[in-house]
Amino acid sequence: MSNVVELRRVAKRYAGDPPVQSLAEVDLTIQSGELVSIVGPSGSGKSTLLTVMGTLERPSSGEVQVAGQETSRMSDGELSGLRAWRIGFVFQAFHLLDGLSALENVAAALIYRGVGARERRRLAAAALDRVGMSHRARHLPSHLSGGERQRVAIARAVAGRPAIVFADEPTGNLDSASGRSILELLLDLHNEGSTIVVVTHNEAVVDRFPRRIELRDGRVVRDS
Repeated sequence: MSNVVELRRVAKRYAGDPPVQSLAEVDLTIQSGELVSIVGPSGSGKSTLLTVMGTLERPSSGEVQVAGQETSRMSDGELSGLRAWRIGFVFQAFHLLDGLSALENVAAALIYRGVGARERRRLAAAALDRVGMSHRARHLPSHLSGGERQRVAIARAVAGRPAIVFADEPTGNLDSASGRSILELLLDLHNEGSTIVVVTHNEAVVDRFPRRIELRDGRVVRDS
């Protein structure tokens, strides 16, 4: 298997008095096709690690490679292109646009790929079908349940068939039944070939993921 993410001595510091060291000298490799959970107490650096791996934030020091590309020397525009083609994100708060339908929300995520409107809608429709939401494609987010909104968010993340999908607490805002449904969907996507990395406090998620990375104080303390 090829590596889709490689971190070498990655640190992330935030200005303050005193400064906050969110990540400290992290070395980590994730291979294509893996199913990974990232766990740890609040403030341990889990979400920061996810955003640094996904190039939403730059590290203070160290190297981050995604899909074979070294990101430290890339411009903001080049990083946006890398995310558009190689990375999918799923967030706890969904981040759907209220004025757009489910189909339009998914299609909007493909704009940075430079494909035409008709192709964007075709890919968006296919992604919604993949997550079992074709029948709700024309509904606004306000007309969807929490579990349905998260399915649309996952469709948005996978519409472009990215090399890796990062999810930050994807079951955190959901009831237990919806959370189980989203977990099964992530497992189905993995079985279809997606690389999935999830930050979670949900033990039901952790128990189903073969690899568990535990953080404390910005450091990897266990990688099973």
